[in-house]
Amino acid sequence: MLRDEQDAEDAAQDIFVRAYESIHRYKPTVGFTAWLYKIAYRHCLNLLRRSRLLQQKRLLFRQDQDEAAESPEQIVDRYLFGPPLDAVWQRLTLTEHNLLILSVFEEKTVTEIADIIGRNPESVKKRITRTKQKVRDMLKKEEEQGWRVQQTWLRTKI
Repeated sequence: MLRDEQDAEDAAQDIFVRAYESIHRYKPTVGFTAWLYKIAYRHCLNLLRRSRLLQQKRLLFRQDQDEAAESPEQIVDRYLFGPPLDAVWQRLTLTEHNLLILSVFEEKTVTEIADIIGRNPESVKKRITRTKQKVRDMLKKEEEQGWRVQQTWLRTKI
């Protein structure tokens, strides 16, 4: 979600500290992992918002935007997902990113995702379905626009 291994490690430490500090607020009506994911989800959203604000400030002050060299994880992601999927991913909203990450990569159930993001399970299910269809449609459009899409991109399970 944070796209940087070091930031993710720092966030994980912060999340566990926050969970420990607020363990007294945990209610057994919700699964413990869903409660922990909810803390993690909100913490990462806050970090991403701060990161966006920093980027906007850099743009305003025209500071050099070259970041540090790519991490190994970023290189692998770029290789595996390639230009077509990356172009599609960049056009998704933050909410759509999170839904796909939780449902596809983390393999969470609709109910768990609903608990994590604080939404109704039915609306989450519809939103996930729409997001997956949106990705499929955009990938098809990218292919039509001349991307040299390998067969593996088309078989990506989304």
